[in-house]
Amino acid sequence: MKIIERKIFELLKKHLNSKEISLITGPRQSGKTTLMLELKSFLEKKGENVAFFNFDFESDKIFLESQNKLLEKIRLEFGGKSGYVFIDEIQRKENAGLFLKGIYDMNLPYKFIVSGSGSLELKEKIHESLAGRKRIFELNTVSFEELVNFKTEYKYKDKLSDFFLLESDKVSGFLNEYLNFGGYPRVILEKAETEKIKIINEIFRSYIEKDIAVLLNIDRADAFGTLIKLLASQSGKIIKHSKLADEVGISVASIKNYIWYAEKTYSIKLIHPFFRNIRKEITKSPIAYFYDLGLRNFSLGLFGNLNQPEQLGFVFQNFIANQLQEKIKDSAQDIYFWRTLGGAEVDFVMKSGQTVLPIEVKYSNLKNNNVAVSLRNFIEKYKPIEAWVVNLSYKSEVKINNTLVKFIPFYEVL
Repeated sequence: MKIIERKIFELLKKHLNSKEISLITGPRQSGKTTLMLELKSFLEKKGENVAFFNFDFESDKIFLESQNKLLEKIRLEFGGKSGYVFIDEIQRKENAGLFLKGIYDMNLPYKFIVSGSGSLELKEKIHESLAGRKRIFELNTVSFEELVNFKTEYKYKDKLSDFFLLESDKVSGFLNEYLNFGGYPRVILEKAETEKIKIINEIFRSYIEKDIAVLLNIDRADAFGTLIKLLASQSGKIIKHSKLADEVGISVASIKNYIWYAEKTYSIKLIHPFFRNIRKEITKSPIAYFYDLGLRNFSLGLFGNLNQPEQLGFVFQNFIANQLQEKIKDSAQDIYFWRTLGGAEVDFVMKSGQTVLPIEVKYSNLKNNNVAVSLRNFIEKYKPIEAWVVNLSYKSEVKINNTLVKFIPFYEVL
């Protein structure tokens, strides 16, 4: 079976030498179990003692009922020696944070690698219980860079920038595939489009009917599913809570609550407005972008069927939002968008301290250095050192006042 190499794997390998618990989180079916099994195999090849437990397996659950039972099983396997303990789907354990904290504080010669889907129990309670005792590794669905490396059988892994530059037709094909189908590993590995649809349907239904229904303590999550579809149809547009409430048929308070849950469970990410003059610059309402483009498209009935330039433009903007988020992960930078009451808008503003970088996104093969009026307005107002116009293939530079405007192909954002 082919395995998609994940960039986070090397970070996890390095963290194996740390006493801290390695906590792998992320969306449902983003590849966490596969990643854990790869780490297990890596350690076994080195001759290390390894134990693997999965809450989905009834045969493992008996050893996970209490700390004592788990430790007795580990001692039986390791014979009093040190080793590595993997626990998959930890979110299924009641009071999982306290369970792990108690074992960690015993200062035993065991390194724990733990994974769980993005439930609120995992994200909130476990994080709090394990303060100072864990490092979190977020595994999202497969990135475009990971997809390209997989599709090219890792021939260009160390020279991907050259591949992007020289193989424009192949790159365009990979981009179109990614914009249409997204990055769920099972979707990528399946060749038949009919099967891809079945897989993404199962992922979407499980998320809505199992995860969300349980979290919201309701029998049916129809309203939540409707909200997801509406947010998908408005990618790149400012959220209007009252309008959404009318369309879904629930209160504004419930809409805000549902959006909060959607973000906490790795469905959407919110980007908030950038402003320094609140009277002239627009609302505090955010914009929602989707973690996975395939899930976004499926909710609209467009999975594998994006063909209109406008549709592709929205998804491409979402794609760049995801790339920027990945770029600034584990840094002090933040991403915003800019809108004014006068109608000027810039897709993204990256902020680090007092330094800002405005970014305009164009799903187009640009041919010249024309800079949009809105971006010029931002440059006039904030005088950034640099500005970007991210597009499909055009590369150039132009100076506006003291700001260097760079036209860059999308793959340079990776």
